[in-house]
Amino acid sequence: MKKIYLVEDDENLNLILSSYLEREGFIVNSFLNGIDAKKNIPNPPDLWILDIMLPDIDGYRLIKEIKNTTPGVPIIFISARDADIDRVLGLELGCDDYLPKPFLPRELIIRTKNILDRYKKDEAVEDKIGTYKIDRGSRIVKKNNEPIKLTSKEYNLLLYFLENIGLAVSREQILDFIWEEDYFGSDRVVDDLVRRLRKKMEDLNIETLYGYGYRMVSDEK
Repeated sequence: MKKIYLVEDDENLNLILSSYLEREGFIVNSFLNGIDAKKNIPNPPDLWILDIMLPDIDGYRLIKEIKNTTPGVPIIFISARDADIDRVLGLELGCDDYLPKPFLPRELIIRTKNILDRYKKDEAVEDKIGTYKIDRGSRIVKKNNEPIKLTSKEYNLLLYFLENIGLAVSREQILDFIWEEDYFGSDRVVDDLVRRLRKKMEDLNIETLYGYGYRMVSDEK
């Protein structure tokens, strides 16, 4: 059974969401504040559902600590504040999904299952390209046995390139794969994501196809 950590300071909403998740067969540990949630970061769940507006610790700070300690654990974050700002900041910090309040509990269930199904497909699969090893089960990337810290979006981009190695992929294709239907704006966000991946994994051979997109090629003969 999958374990979920739910961090929501509204006690009534916390109870409602916990009930829906448990009804679907998930084990739910719920927290009403960031301090209690922070204590449990070293014992990670299969998924975090995290409210940005907490009474003690800023939700973004909590996201950073989760990703620094357990970079492979997915996060859905929820917020009642400015939707555009929260969505962009959360996704830049490596969150996997975003839900603005108010939302239907059923929508949260669907998004939770989709993310967990996506991660399950990666279990027990290891890839190797050049000097890098990618453990899909833990979503950990290593070079010479040293881990490389990637955000969820950077990691997903790496997987997309691996699954399409040697093929030209457009910015639009990358947007559809990484952001699905959750992004509205310039496709230049792809360029920024590629730039960050190149900086962290300098040995990757990612070619720029001007006016179109990118192609990752293997240097192995």
